[in-house]
Amino acid sequence: MTVVDTTSGKLQGAADGGLQVFRGIPYAAAPAGEHRLRAPRVVPPWTGVRSATAFGCWAPQNAPMTTLTGEEPGSLGEDCLTLNVWTPGIDGRRPVMVWIHGGAFVSGSGVSSLYSGGRLAVQGDVVVVTVNYRLGILGFLAHPDLADDDADGAAGNWGLLDQIAALRWVRENIASFGGDPTNVTIFGESAGGMSVSDLLAMPSARGLFRRAIVQSGPPSAVAMDRAEEVTAKLLADLGVASAAAVRDLPTEAILATQASLLADRRAGLPLIPVVDGSSLPVPPQQALVDGAAREVDLMIGSNRDEAKMFMVVDPLNRDPDEAVLHRRIDAIFRYNDVMLRPDDVIAAYRDVRARRGDTTEPRELWSAIESDRIFRIGSIRAAEAQSSYAPTYMYLFTWESPAMGGALGACHALEIPFVFGNLTMPTMDRFAGAGPAAERLSEQMSDAWIAFARNGDPNHSAIPDWPTYDGSRRATMEFGPQTQVRDAPYDEERRIWQTAIR
Repeated sequence: MTVVDTTSGKLQGAADGGLQVFRGIPYAAAPAGEHRLRAPRVVPPWTGVRSATAFGCWAPQNAPMTTLTGEEPGSLGEDCLTLNVWTPGIDGRRPVMVWIHGGAFVSGSGVSSLYSGGRLAVQGDVVVVTVNYRLGILGFLAHPDLADDDADGAAGNWGLLDQIAALRWVRENIASFGGDPTNVTIFGESAGGMSVSDLLAMPSARGLFRRAIVQSGPPSAVAMDRAEEVTAKLLADLGVASAAAVRDLPTEAILATQASLLADRRAGLPLIPVVDGSSLPVPPQQALVDGAAREVDLMIGSNRDEAKMFMVVDPLNRDPDEAVLHRRIDAIFRYNDVMLRPDDVIAAYRDVRARRGDTTEPRELWSAIESDRIFRIGSIRAAEAQSSYAPTYMYLFTWESPAMGGALGACHALEIPFVFGNLTMPTMDRFAGAGPAAERLSEQMSDAWIAFARNGDPNHSAIPDWPTYDGSRRATMEFGPQTQVRDAPYDEERRIWQTAIR
């Protein structure tokens, strides 16, 4: 068994398929008791050799907590700040890829088998790291009264600060696992992608990574006054007078109140990063415009039919008629401060799609509008901003899921098993597809992600030449049944949104 030295003590991993795998490594102290709703603290050192052969617990979260693989989570607990390492060997200095999982900032775990890093590590001769971080109320409750003097007054973003603590651990320790601490790429999807985008804007994350890959996760954070509104509602439901009092409540009570909040579908993502003036000083998109991540190479993209994943789980949206389409889009626009008339946007999308020969039924309009509003437009704006400072690449994923008779299309999260090379997992053939074409696409995507992590350029021999992104040509790699470069795909829709969101 391989034993490595870390700054906290010795770890013993396990051999697995030609790799050395280290599971459940603590990168920070348990954020419970007096450490709850505060920035993470240094993990206490241990003596002797600590076993790193079992995954750590998942962050506390509400049920149901199944993943796309159908697996159930392991144990839940606040002592959840652990990470996992897959390495081809503890010698050498390999590129390091650090994965940040999604789950709307309220669910998920880096230990899900969907994110198993073994195939990616073998295929690219890279070190893969997956991270757990705090979620929901425990990870993203924000209020000025929670300001942590030991973290320069951070008043929220506890889950993001966990991710930064994990990246500090990587910088200090990954050389012992055969990784290069000067060549770290962070990548993530959905809330994990949003986390990556926000880390680009956070001063305390600077210098901890060289490259970033954002999958369906544009820069996202709310103003403190919006966060305070959510906190006020939660405090009333919890029956406490101050945000600080949440530190003393049982986890079960916190999760019960959280479940009630999440049941209100109008709230969107109620517990997300906040512009607290300290850990996140300005809105992350503005930070990118200002050059906050000027030394970071970026690859960013989205899936064509992101919203179809959410439509199939919501009876109100599954198959809307014209009246439901207008009513729901109107409510969503008002809640999210979209500065366009819903009827105008629906009409514009219907006209563009009709001229292109695409279907204009309400369900498809709903999906196109929401996929763009939530994911694609923000990703384009991030690429526009970052391309002024560093090499930036844009992609669009168009492979369609065979599940549910094709109702999911190229939906949210569908690209993940292609990136990780995990198409052969149980049930994945029904969600992502199988066969030579799917395997070829997976290899193309995995190799692009690996190449980018290695040297900041995703080009490799099995894909067409992929130019960097700029605001004129808008070159975009389409990963789908046909992998090809397209200039400014769906650009008429992009122009509809130019002044739409504050």
